[in-house]
Amino acid sequence: LIMSPAMWKWTCLVSHLLLSTTVSPLGRQQPPHPKRPFLTFTGEQAEGNFNHLVVDERTGHIYLGAVNRIYKLSSDLKVLVTHETGPDDDNPKCYPPRIVQTCNEPLTPTNNINKMLLIDYKENRLIACGSLYQGICKLLRLDDLFKLGEPFHKKEHYLSGVNESGSVFGVIVSYSNMDDKLFIATAVDGKPEYFPTISSRKLTKNSEADGMFAYVFHDEFVASMIKIPSDTFTIIPDFDIYYIYGFSSGNFVYFLTLQPEMISPPGSTTKEQVYTSKLVRLCKEDTAFNSYVEVPIGCEKNGVEYRLLQAAYLSKAGAILARSLNVGPEDDILFTVFSKGQKRKMKSLDESALCIFVLKKINDRIKDRLQSCYRGEGTLDLAWLKVKDIPCSSALLTIDDNFCGLDMNAPLGVSSMVRGLPIFTEDGDRMTSVIAYVYKNHSLAFVGTKSGKLKK
Repeated sequence: LIMSPAMWKWTCLVSHLLLSTTVSPLGRQQPPHPKRPFLTFTGEQAEGNFNHLVVDERTGHIYLGAVNRIYKLSSDLKVLVTHETGPDDDNPKCYPPRIVQTCNEPLTPTNNINKMLLIDYKENRLIACGSLYQGICKLLRLDDLFKLGEPFHKKEHYLSGVNESGSVFGVIVSYSNMDDKLFIATAVDGKPEYFPTISSRKLTKNSEADGMFAYVFHDEFVASMIKIPSDTFTIIPDFDIYYIYGFSSGNFVYFLTLQPEMISPPGSTTKEQVYTSKLVRLCKEDTAFNSYVEVPIGCEKNGVEYRLLQAAYLSKAGAILARSLNVGPEDDILFTVFSKGQKRKMKSLDESALCIFVLKKINDRIKDRLQSCYRGEGTLDLAWLKVKDIPCSSALLTIDDNFCGLDMNAPLGVSSMVRGLPIFTEDGDRMTSVIAYVYKNHSLAFVGTKSGKLKK
């Protein structure tokens, strides 16, 4: 593997990683390479945990979202600019936040945990969303982190009250001749009346425009959002949809999720709660969200089920992997990490698997499901909307690869799981992160583990 100096330097930022020993195809351990010094960066304060990292692909500058801080670093990890985001007086029960109207709840100094960090290349700005004030976002100029805007006067500006760093995922859809869109997916922490779990928002050119983060479409009956019905929480009191990863490909935006379900084990009359990993797909141009489809995903090797999604990354197949998968070298491949079982979200087992999915095959499964539903076969089968028993409606129309739904048969669930191809398993040191890319026709994957090792 050859890395540019900039790539090497920011790769080393993530943590003090212990490189695992390289093993040859025949199983012989290779002697370790001479040690190369790691460049490191340490935050300014004890509570300043790092939450998110993005790298400007044009300059190599690193933007680091932390608790109460946003850092801009050079490619050799020197601090260029620091922007303070907290702490401030707040209370999670204040809705809307006390910066909008007086709150009767007691206010206490509260940390601002960075929940989302995105580079808006088109407008040369950073979107930094935190946990303060029900999850409002700042728009910061990339050059000097000057605050261009901080919308907080409308309910659309509050993304989520969750204070966990991994609770929000955003995908920017860019256009050459109009304002961009921001697809936001977030845990709602039991407040579905306040927050949609997925929505598409306007990214206006003017960072202080009234329409910034407004729903792409919203009228009395339809909006560019999905809300979890309140009565779902009567069945599963701690229900939420946790978003692990998001990306766009072709005409669609995708999110990979983990969500609880109540199932009846074989031979049992009582239901138990498990977690199901699902891929969610939406059309980029679907302002009414009629194209919402979700499909369960998982992995199995030697009879062991790996169902709890930990991490994912979209890459290309590359010529060599493409031949073995019978796809094209430019086809999209999802590299995913699952831990064993599907019952314990917060305390996943250490047994884990690295699995790959061909995105086209998942889309083919979704198309088959859409076609059968529009023939009137089966039900909508979406447990969290309590519509499992609503039958599909028949309609005479052609459903091709880019079908974006109608105001019927939506939102829709796929019942049968799409299984990934397991390519590596780890029994003692749970895999927790993954990235991948193509180098000289080979697909390379880097996996981070629970103990801080990096596997190539």
